[in-house]
Parts: sequence; structure tokens; C-alpha cells
Amino acid sequence: MRVTRRVFLKVSGTVLAAGGIGINIKPVYAHARSLKIRYARKTTTVCPYCSVGCSIIVSTTSYGKIINTEGDSASPINQGALCSKGSSLYQLSAANPNRLRKPLYRAPFESEWKEVSWEWALDKIARNIKESRDKSFRKTNAKGQVVNRTEGIASVGSAAMDNEECYLYQKFLRGLGLVYIEHQARI
Repeated sequence: MRVTRRVFLKVSGTVLAAGGIGINIKPVYAHARSLKIRYARKTTTVCPYCSVGCSIIVSTTSYGKIINTEGDSASPINQGALCSKGSSLYQLSAANPNRLRKPLYRAPFESEWKEVSWEWALDKIARNIKESRDKSFRKTNAKGQVVNRTEGIASVGSAAMDNEECYLYQKFLRGLGLVYIEHQARI
């Protein structure tokens, strides 16, 4: 007998319909037990990886420990679906013992990173911004018009920000006098 695709499908369908090879095709139901996120606090956030802006539900315990992340089915953007990066967010951040917990700093011309405190790192960033702004701040342009701007600092914003965060970030940057402001979603 010559096995063609048609013959193979007929035989396979007949065997499966008859249950002849021991495969049970009835639906399987999970046993009722309480979920680990049953009493968890659910908060929505935006996936930090790309400019799509998928919504994620983060489940936390009463003391703030993240116990689960999943796609938000109520979101019109991703409707609960997540890419491989978004779906692995829990393992990459909350549960990863190799995740950095303190900032690292590498001084100019050094080859080694050293651990520093958050206070030191934020102070260093603030000093660098102030120094750069003071060096490049222009009160007037070549025509003598008041411009109050700095051309020594530029910003590329994050696509993971929502509209409210972008608004506050823009206010902060404009307050510093930045004119070179870009956003990742446009790049």
C-alpha cells in the first residue's frame, strides 16, 4: 500500500477518533488550590524594554516583594501578550540574585569599577549636570535675543515612560535649559 498524505490523514483521524492509541483528548482541569497571587496587591506598569509600551501587571506581597509579573489583558496595546523580554521580566529583575543592588562607578582612565552609595552617585550626577550646564549656558544668542539655554547637554528619553512621566521629564529638562531633547520612540 502506498502511503500518501491523504491516506495518512484518513488513518490518523480514524485512530484518534476511536481513541485507539491511548491518547485521551478530553480537556484537563487544574486542581483547585489557592494561587500565590490570590491576596497580592496588583499594580500596572509599562514594560521597560522597547517603545511599544506593553502594560504589565506586577503582583506584590503586603511587604513589597514582587511575586509575579504578567501581561495586562485590559491593555489595548498588548491585550495581555508579552514578548520574550517582557515575559521574563520577573526572572530578570525581582528574582535574580545576580542583579546589581548598588551603583557602580568607574573613574576616568580607570579599568576597575567600584561600588558606591546611592547618595554619592546621585550627588556626582547632580555635580556633573551643574558643571556642564554652567560651562555651556547662554543667556543671549548672536542677535542679542534672550534665549536662556544650554547647548552642552542632550537627552535621549526612555520609551518606557508613560505620558505623565514624559511630561514631568520634559519640564525638568526645559527647566535646565536643554534644547537637544530626543525620545527613543522616534529613533
